[in-house]
Parts: sequence; structure tokens; C-alpha cells
Amino acid sequence: MPLPLPGRPRLGQAPLLAPLLLLLLVVGPARPISFQLPGKARKCLREEIHRDTLVTGEYEIGAPPGSSTGPSANLKITDSAGHILYAKEDATKGKFAFTTEDYDMFEACFESKLPVGTGRMPDQLVILDMKHGVEAKNYEEIAKVEKLKPLEVELRRLEDLSESIVNDFAYMKKREEEMRDTNESTNTRVLYFSIFSMCCLIGLATWQVFYLRRFFKAKKLIE
Repeated sequence: MPLPLPGRPRLGQAPLLAPLLLLLLVVGPARPISFQLPGKARKCLREEIHRDTLVTGEYEIGAPPGSSTGPSANLKITDSAGHILYAKEDATKGKFAFTTEDYDMFEACFESKLPVGTGRMPDQLVILDMKHGVEAKNYEEIAKVEKLKPLEVELRRLEDLSESIVNDFAYMKKREEEMRDTNESTNTRVLYFSIFSMCCLIGLATWQVFYLRRFFKAKKLIE
């Protein structure tokens, strides 16, 4: 019986590796965001994130080349209720991490500071790499702790990714049901309001007919 050649997948593994490699190529790593932050300016980035989701990020703020002053900006991350999840004054470079408690809109704001005794501060370069869900997990550490093989690590990552996609579809289905219920409720209210308006108009028209008839009879214009 011939033995399989080293370095080549077995016949039973080929159908499994093909879709895995294709999904790994499609789902690539997220790229960091970079933008210019003018002096005395405030720029915010917003993103909707599901509940019970791990969020991690790295940021770096640097002054342009040739500037005599170093980077000077404040970073604050809040939710829609104004709760501060992370705050750093005179931020230059660092990391942050938190877990969401509910589905919400989260906001990361960078506010430039102007040092005392200086003129207009040149634009600062801000680089933000924010990840959540599957992207935020450190699978290298998971592999070391659980002693997983490279293929097992990729399978774990794909399993988490599939679960995340399923949760996204479940949330979209829930939102669709809520929107449908809202539309049906609105249509019912509009229907009742239309019927009420028609009844009011019919009653008003009937009253006008009887009133004008009595008026003309009083004036002896009609019998």
C-alpha cells in the first residue's frame, strides 16, 4: 500500500482545505484608519457593535516632521449614554480593550490640544486600529494555552467567524421583525385615523346640509 507523500494533503483533506483557504482569503485582516487632526479640532469615529463583544484597539498620534512640539491630543471612548469606556489625556501611543454590555453606538473621539504660548499647531497624524469580535481575539495566545496545531487554530477562528456571522443574521432578522411590527402598527393606526377622519367629514357635511336647509326655510327661500 503506497504511503502518502510528505507535504501533500491526503485525498480526504483536499475538499476540506479548499473552502477553508478560500474563506481565509476572503476574510482578511482589518486595516487601521489614519487621518489628519488639525489644531484645536475634534474628530470622532462611530461604530455599532453587538452586546458581549470584545473590543480592542491600538492608537498612535504623531506630530508632522519638522514640528518643534510633540503630539498633544486627548482620546475618549464613550457609548451613546455618555459612559466613558476609555480616556487618556496627552495620548501619544497605547492600547485599550473593553467588552460591550449591550448593542450600542460607540464613539472614539480625538481632541487636539494647543500648548500654551504657541501659535497654530500643525496637523497631527492619528492612526487607529480598532477590532472587535473575532478580529479582537489573540489566537496565538489561545494556541499556546490550549496547545493547538496551526490547522486547529484556523478551524477555531473559522468557527468563531461562522458564529459571528450567524449572530449577525439573527440580529438582522430580529430587527426586520421589529420593523415589520412597527410598520403594521403604523398602518393600523393610519387606517383607524382615516376612518375617523371620513366619519368626521361625513358628519360635518350632514350637519351643514341640515343647517342650510333650516336657514333657507327660515328665510322662506324654500318650502
